[in-house]
Amino acid sequence: MSEPLELSPHPQGVVLAVKARAGGACNAVAGVRDGRLLVSVTQAPEKGKANAAIGRVIAKALGLRPSEVQLFAGPTNPQKRFLLVGADPDAVRQTVAELLAD
Repeated sequence: MSEPLELSPHPQGVVLAVKARAGGACNAVAGVRDGRLLVSVTQAPEKGKANAAIGRVIAKALGLRPSEVQLFAGPTNPQKRFLLVGADPDAVRQTVAELLAD
C-alpha cells in the first residue's frame, strides 16, 4: 500500500474513511485513493442496503465481526466513514497493506 490510509482515533476504536462504489461488478476492497479505502459492492444504493453490504465487505477484509463495523457518517454520500469498534489503527493499516499486496 503506497498511499496512507486515513484513520481517525475514536473512544470506541478507529474511524475509517471509505470511498464507496455501489452497483459494482463484485464485492471487494479495491485499493486506497486519496486516503480512503475503496470498497465496491454489487448491491444497489437503495434504503441503506449498499451501506450494509459495504460494512460486511470491510468486516470480512479486516477480520472483524459485522457488528464491529458501523456506518459513522455519509449514509447517502460515496465518501463515508465507518467506525471499527475496538480496532487498533496500526493493526488496520497492516491488514489493509497485506490485503492489497496480494
